[in-house]
Amino acid sequence: MESNQLGGLIAATYTPMDANGGLNLAAIRPYCQALIAQGAVRGVFICGTTGEGLSLTVSERTQLTEEWVAAAAGRLEVIVHAGHTSIEEARVLAAHAASAGADGVAAIGPVFFKPAGLRELVQYCAAIAEAADGARFYYYHIPVLTGLQFSMREFLIEASEVIPNLAGIKFTDGDLMEYQRCVEWCGGRYEMFFGRDEMLLAALALGAEGAVGSTYSYAAAIYADIMSAFRKGDMQTARDGQAASQRLVQILLRHGVIPSGKALLEMAGFPFGPPRMPLAPLSMEEADELRHVLEETGLLHMCLKQESSSFPGS
Repeated sequence: MESNQLGGLIAATYTPMDANGGLNLAAIRPYCQALIAQGAVRGVFICGTTGEGLSLTVSERTQLTEEWVAAAAGRLEVIVHAGHTSIEEARVLAAHAASAGADGVAAIGPVFFKPAGLRELVQYCAAIAEAADGARFYYYHIPVLTGLQFSMREFLIEASEVIPNLAGIKFTDGDLMEYQRCVEWCGGRYEMFFGRDEMLLAALALGAEGAVGSTYSYAAAIYADIMSAFRKGDMQTARDGQAASQRLVQILLRHGVIPSGKALLEMAGFPFGPPRMPLAPLSMEEADELRHVLEETGLLHMCLKQESSSFPGS
């Protein structure tokens, strides 16, 4: 079967806020330019978990879509997460993303009232995909947050029959056996974006061609080198890179990936501000600690750099 995969690294972007908690749209263009200058990412995934999508209003999400599409200007693929607790609002977001020129639309499953079975989940996704007016549609599988534990291989089998614009799955789960089953069933027909940054190398070994991740927003060079080393058969370098990734993720998790990621972007010169409640920003002491640990481990210099380099701590 002919491959239809985008492949490569897709940065799950953070949403820039001002000091009062409103959108800071002016921060997007210079940040987008920095991502392009790195040369390590092929696209962006906006308004997802990292982008605090479900904490934003529909108006804010449509503004972000328009700004990202304009900033990318065809130089990066733009995939817009349209998931919402209201199916009708999700359809509005999907339709808007398509009309604004986004390259793809994604959606998580229902997070409050749950579908009774896989068929109901597929029907739910079909309704959102239909509103996307032919734009590529990706199901966003993140069971740790949605509680939806359906087999993604079975989802692909059923969804392929009723969603003409189905493009694949953003697979944010550690079930590598299920991931491989999906990859093998797809045979290149659908994209299986892997969504666990700290496990990318394992997914590559199972056939992953593309990945979506929050740390690709500032440390894509690490992952580009992992992918390059893996393809060359240089497994020691690939393992060193994955170990660096795991150290970075462990550091960020101390205070939460979203608050820590926003603080890291501030350190890199991008005013992304605080997260939205109920998430809390890092205190000055926590931000200082984060900077110190990242500098001490040699990881800070890897963030938003245009050139790759040897992995710190390897």
